[in-house]
Amino acid sequence: MKFGKRLKQQIQETLPDWRDKYLSYKELKKLVRLLSSAPLLSGGSIEYAKAEAEFVHMLNNEIDKFNSFFMEQEEDFIIRHKELQQRIQSVIDSWGPNGSHPSEAEYKKEISKIRKDIIDFHGEMVLLENYSNINYTGLGKILKKYDKRTGGLLRLPFIQKVLQQPFFTTDLISKLVKECENTIDAVFPIDEEERAREGREAITIGIGGEGIFRNTVAALLTMQEIRRGSSTYSHFSLPPLNLPDSDLIPSLQFSSPIPII
Repeated sequence: MKFGKRLKQQIQETLPDWRDKYLSYKELKKLVRLLSSAPLLSGGSIEYAKAEAEFVHMLNNEIDKFNSFFMEQEEDFIIRHKELQQRIQSVIDSWGPNGSHPSEAEYKKEISKIRKDIIDFHGEMVLLENYSNINYTGLGKILKKYDKRTGGLLRLPFIQKVLQQPFFTTDLISKLVKECENTIDAVFPIDEEERAREGREAITIGIGGEGIFRNTVAALLTMQEIRRGSSTYSHFSLPPLNLPDSDLIPSLQFSSPIPII
């Protein structure tokens, strides 16, 4: 599948409020097509210089858009992570075995609500990591097209600039994702039978609807494909992604990975 189609599919599979925050790949492709047309390529015309300036200006605007959105989400995630930790502690202090008003029924009810919220929160952070990955990949691909079709040398210096941008730096989000996973394992342990039941329910919900579960799995599959090591790996490529072993993700065939070319 061509990258443009993959990006369109990914946009459809993300959260509705995020859909206008992705790379304007189609518009950038039109500019590259214009820049590579025979009349413009002839001897440094004024029209070519204008089109090139428009292309670079649009690229910079796209980076500003990514950074603004990413930092806004990152800040929100930091606050939500802290609030979820406080909610857990409050439930333990109130209804836990050593709480001020011990109640197994109330404890289970409230902790179940928090567990669902943490899983949804975890999924949104995975989507943001995928947002970073797929926009970086799109920039690399459009710059490669530009260099190939115009004979320019824009890709290397521009990608070096991109590597320093906030939207590309996902270390904090990755840390929060890992902390969420540790919290789920520590605070909400479930036995294998319950895990299998939840997995079956999640698959049914995911295939039939537009929930966060489906979006998250689609994002994980896309990240795995984008970051897969290959013989064409270069300094422009993202490192391979190693997903945890799970019977859940391979069982979802609604969005199997398709090579991105």
